[in-house]
Amino acid sequence: MNPKRLSLRSKYTTFESRFTKGFLQALQRINRQRSISSSTNIPSPMEMCRRYLSVKNAADAAMASAVGTRRAWSSTLLTKINRSHKGSQIYNCSARRTDNSKKRMKMKKCDDEEEIGTICEADELRKFVPGGEAMDICSLLDEAAHYIKCLKTQVKVMEKIADICSAV
Repeated sequence: MNPKRLSLRSKYTTFESRFTKGFLQALQRINRQRSISSSTNIPSPMEMCRRYLSVKNAADAAMASAVGTRRAWSSTLLTKINRSHKGSQIYNCSARRTDNSKKRMKMKKCDDEEEIGTICEADELRKFVPGGEAMDICSLLDEAAHYIKCLKTQVKVMEKIADICSAV
C-alpha cells in the first residue's frame, strides 16, 4: 500500500471514528483485566464502582485523544489522565461530597445586575469544562461549545455500542 495514501486517509478520519476506535480498544483492555481479576460472578459494590470509573476514564481518554492537544479542555483532560496512570486517581469511589461548607464559602453572592449574573454563570460553566478555571469568557464559551459537541458524539457512539451489545 502507498504510504502517502495511508497518511492522507488518516488525516481525514472523523472525530467519531477516532473516538470509537480508541474507546473500543479501551473497553477490550478493561474486559481482559476483568476476566483475569474476577473470581466471582457477583461483583461487590466497590468492584462495580471501579468498573464504572474504568469505563468513564476510558471514554474521557478516548474523547480527549481523538481531539488531541489542540483544544484546552482535551489537553487538560489528557494531563489528568496521564497523572492518574502515575498513581493518583482522577475519580475516587470512596470520596463523598458531604462537606459543602468549603463550596458555600467559595460561592459569590450574585446580585440582579446583568454583569454580575454573567460572571456567576461563567463561574458555573468553568466547573464543567476541563481547564475552564484558567480561561477568559470568550475562550471558555468556545471551549464549552466544542466540549459539548464532543460529549454529544460520545453519547451517540456509546448508544450505538449499547444497541449492538443488547442485540447480541
